[in-house]
Amino acid sequence: MSYQLSAIVADADLLREETRELDHAVLAELRQDFALLPVTPQLVQELTGTPPDYAIDEPDPEHPFTLVLSPALTGVLARWAQRGPLAYVEAEFAGGAGHQAAAVWMGGALTWGPRFDATFDGPRPDWPINAALVELGAEPGQWIDPFAELGLHVERSTDGWLAHGRRGLSADYWDELVEDRQ
Repeated sequence: MSYQLSAIVADADLLREETRELDHAVLAELRQDFALLPVTPQLVQELTGTPPDYAIDEPDPEHPFTLVLSPALTGVLARWAQRGPLAYVEAEFAGGAGHQAAAVWMGGALTWGPRFDATFDGPRPDWPINAALVELGAEPGQWIDPFAELGLHVERSTDGWLAHGRRGLSADYWDELVEDRQ
């Protein structure tokens, strides 16, 4: 089973305010008043005025993201982060192998990361996306880690999150379906 994600995660109100006039922004509701903004080529073009650039080589600790975070894009993230913390997260897995990376902006600047992991031999809280979500203020709960607690496991791809957001579903959607069937 594969998983692929390229997204911005932040307080839902912050993302709603910053994206309200964008044509290519689709917000997906997460738990704990967070939202996820799938990062698509169309969104990057709308935010920066130029098409996105992607790394040719596989991500690694020195170049953790597939999407090249241009100065124009990081400028947008820094501007948004003046209103509250936000994270850019990427993950890609297939057949149990893969990687994830994350970075956090607060107060208008990159303050954490980017961090990258492809081995996942350390504790779950130290995995890049989990650690970034804690930096944003995610609280522990009934789920195994912040990734699941906020609901990032609900969809398997950036496209899935686009559909999720367009349908106005919550991160609890699948749990509610299971409860209804029981």
